[in-house]
Amino acid sequence: MDITLAQTFLEIVASGSFVRAAENLHITQTAVSARVRTLEEHLDAKLFVRNKAGATLTHAGEQFTRHAAMLVQIWERARHQVALPPGRESIITIGCELSLWDPLLLDWLLHMRTAAPHLALRTEVGQTDALIDRVANGTLDVAVVYAPQLRPGLRIELLLEEKLVLVTTRESATLHPEDYVYVDWGPEFAAQHGLAFPHLVNAGISVGLGPLGREYVLAAGGTAYFRLQVVTPHLKSGRMRRIQGAPEFLYPAYAVFAEGADMSVVRPALEGLRAVMNPASASGPASGSPPTEPPPASA
Repeated sequence: MDITLAQTFLEIVASGSFVRAAENLHITQTAVSARVRTLEEHLDAKLFVRNKAGATLTHAGEQFTRHAAMLVQIWERARHQVALPPGRESIITIGCELSLWDPLLLDWLLHMRTAAPHLALRTEVGQTDALIDRVANGTLDVAVVYAPQLRPGLRIELLLEEKLVLVTTRESATLHPEDYVYVDWGPEFAAQHGLAFPHLVNAGISVGLGPLGREYVLAAGGTAYFRLQVVTPHLKSGRMRRIQGAPEFLYPAYAVFAEGADMSVVRPALEGLRAVMNPASASGPASGSPPTEPPPASA
């Protein structure tokens, strides 16, 4: 079977529409329809019901979803293996959400360089939904994200129970609204932050990237919420101080990978992520253990 048929099928499932699938694949809607007809002829089953709202899966389509994902993942793995760099046995590609990559990806690369020298390493940064789409279609081995949505054929494991803490550069370690910097940590944080600090909803400075907010506060001074692990070195050095009694917000990190993934490749990557994210618990649960239940899908 032409692998593009399975890829097109998965794109329709992800986007919920033949039209959007055509746009995302940069082909015509006629071509998408033709591919689906060919796939349905191969399987001798109808896969979609089309309506004004888009396309919904039939029972046969639901059954084929996991198999399609595995087909694409196996194909992508084979394609990568053929193009292996000299001296490497396999390739692992990690994608990380924008709010989590710093300093995770650099630390992971340095760790894996010595812990798994037989692996060729690839890293990317992107939005949660796009990263999970890449895992589902086999072009990404592992996605590290904050609020993943469970999809057929994918596993989710908790990597770190991180939290966001309120820190300041002020000597008094007190909150002053005039120098507060709002860092956008996602919709869940925004909702909880709005309840805790209704008077800080319209901060004078707002940034959508944690590392940018951190560097701004360090350079210009101010107060903001950051991931505890990231600001710990600055707390120890005295450049930042925690504001005692301020609310703290959970910000866990999860790994998403395919159920049919090659664990001889994925396992070292997960172990490396745990080692650099939580050195004190680097010998945590093995990646072969049952997957941790994901958080309620709300992001």
